[in-house]
Order: sequence, then C-alpha cells, then structure tokens
Amino acid sequence: MDLVRTALTLHGHPGGITELPSPAPTAAAAAEQLSCPVGAIANSLIFEADGTPLLIVASGGHRVDLKKAASLVGVRKVRRAAPEFVLQATGQEVGGVAPIGHPAPLRTLVDTALADYPQVWAGAGLPHAMFRSTFEELVALTGGEAAAVGI
Repeated sequence: MDLVRTALTLHGHPGGITELPSPAPTAAAAAEQLSCPVGAIANSLIFEADGTPLLIVASGGHRVDLKKAASLVGVRKVRRAAPEFVLQATGQEVGGVAPIGHPAPLRTLVDTALADYPQVWAGAGLPHAMFRSTFEELVALTGGEAAAVGI
C-alpha cells in the first residue's frame, strides 16, 4: 500500500487511500462497501501476453475479451496469469493488485467503459484498500492505453 501511495503522490494525486471494513475480493463486494456502481470499480487484472505481463484495468461491470486484448497488443494469445506470475510482476498478491506501484512499468490497457463514471475506484495494493480516481487519471497514472476490452 505504501508503494501505491508513493506512486500516487509522485503523479500529483492526493494519495488518499480508503481502507474498507473488510476485504473486497470481487468488484461487486467493493462496490457494495463503497456504495458505488459495480462498473465504477477498476479491476487491475494481470494477464500473460505471450509470456509477458499485461495489466488490464477493467470495469467491474464486465469481463475482459481475451481475443480482443491479444489483437490490441499484437500477440498471439492472452491468458489469465497464475498467482505467482502476478506477484512477481506486480509485487502484489491477487485480490489486492493496484494499477500502479509495481517494481517495473507494465504494458497497460485501461478499459474505456470506466469513462462512463465521473469517479472510479481502483485497488491500492491490499484486498481491503482502494483509491478514488477518474478514467483519464488512470490512463495517465499507468501510462496505459485506453481500449475497449470488455465483453
């Protein structure tokens, strides 16, 4: 969580992290605790794109279209990463992955569906921690590429 807070402040974000009363392992659980639409939850999902880490910050309102993601990044196959791969790529465990605060920059796609919400909530490195942002800010924070990735 400290690495996420540091990354936020380095990018001019106030760095406010909200600690939820209990872990939020799903977008629905996070949305319920934050009293926001499930689509406003920015899930940070790590995939393997031909063996390389790919971060997709997806709206909690839908699933990621893996074929579309593969086409967008120009690889043959994108698949869900194993927990060990996620930890190695992000320094964070599955269930608490943030879109920032990783040991090295990751190729990132940010779901354009998040632009439908004036504010979105992203993980802050722990299963019970989130930070408030906007779609535009997430694209800037992650150095990512806006993309329609949902099914």
